Amino acid sequence: MAGRTAREGEKLQEATQEQDAVPRLLAMLSGKERLELENFSMEIGDLELWIPTGPAAAPHGLAATAYQKPASLFPEIFIPPKEEFVGRIREVRLGATKSAGGSRGSTLVIGGSDYPPFVSAEHPAAHPPIFALDVFDMEVPLPKVLMENVKDVISDPAEWARMNVTKYGADMITVHLMSTDPLIRDASPEAAARTVEEVLQAVDVPLIIGGCGDPRKDAQVFCKVAEIADGERVLLNSVTLGMTETKTLDVVARAAKEHGHAVLGFTGLELNKAKELNRRLYEYLPPEDIVMDLTTVALGYGLEYSFTIHERARHAALMGDTELQQPTIYASTNAWAAREAWMKMDKKYGSRGLRGPLWETINALTLLLAGVDIFMMMHPAAIRTCKDTIRMFAEKDAPVPDGIARWATMKI
Repeated sequence: MAGRTAREGEKLQEATQEQDAVPRLLAMLSGKERLELENFSMEIGDLELWIPTGPAAAPHGLAATAYQKPASLFPEIFIPPKEEFVGRIREVRLGATKSAGGSRGSTLVIGGSDYPPFVSAEHPAAHPPIFALDVFDMEVPLPKVLMENVKDVISDPAEWARMNVTKYGADMITVHLMSTDPLIRDASPEAAARTVEEVLQAVDVPLIIGGCGDPRKDAQVFCKVAEIADGERVLLNSVTLGMTETKTLDVVARAAKEHGHAVLGFTGLELNKAKELNRRLYEYLPPEDIVMDLTTVALGYGLEYSFTIHERARHAALMGDTELQQPTIYASTNAWAAREAWMKMDKKYGSRGLRGPLWETINALTLLLAGVDIFMMMHPAAIRTCKDTIRMFAEKDAPVPDGIARWATMKI
């Protein structure tokens, strides 16, 4: 009995201490904004959280207000971030006038950018993008929408080039020497050089000279073309890392340097390989003679990945990577490799006459925002649309068409 009485006394004392502790604790916390506990633990059972919703969820003492649907879009102003970049894209000059040893009516300079494209009006492009139209040295199968523009000149590369310049406003001409492919006609380097010479006489704009893709044959053709076009400063398209295996990379690079041309380094969506190829080319040529082709993929087949590669290269260059500070080229013509651009489809997808040019235009405009300097294209409407878009971007206070301005609220 005595032990029980003592235990009850202990419980009474503990209860009294707890009751006394509460006001003391509250007094200690009075005026304090933060409480730090050391060696503290708490044991709890099941924990239930109840989150009220609707009008009843209004804080205690505040009347619930009815939800009101916005009557207009919330106004917002975009202020471009101000960034500083330590790198700059090297300038490459293409074409040579008579005073420089060539016969072109004018020259084109690409590169020179020190800021991401079209981000800030305070940092305009050093030189506008260049647009080249394609010419082939033999008749090739083309989608109907392309063939209808060139059917009268497709068998005459010189006339084809002249039409692209005078009628369609091409800044450059790309001559594809497809006939030199050993698996097609295996035309001789001398024949290819004569074709280039005829195009040089037909137009006075700078030229891009494309090979057939066979490294050994391309080396032979490029050496002969470099000789026949001595001093014209053409862009030889292209040299690859694969040429190191056939020991032809140095042959083409030396020929380009000897005759005053530029070369296009082609790699497949891999920046480390692009840097490696540039390092090899630096052994023979100054950086001002090198353009990069990082490869392109058509809309629907990985265009977003192509954009990422080009954008990464440009930002790395601006941040100081000297091995990626070469201007870039983009083959928008790869859009026509997408069957959706030319095949017959349900009427809801639109006519092929419109779908194809749109496909090429979207490819070009996408990479325009990544900073590409030269676009190789095929459809005249695609070039015209791209040039109009660039002019609109360049105007600080260009009016926005009504249809575009209402895109967020427009009902289709």
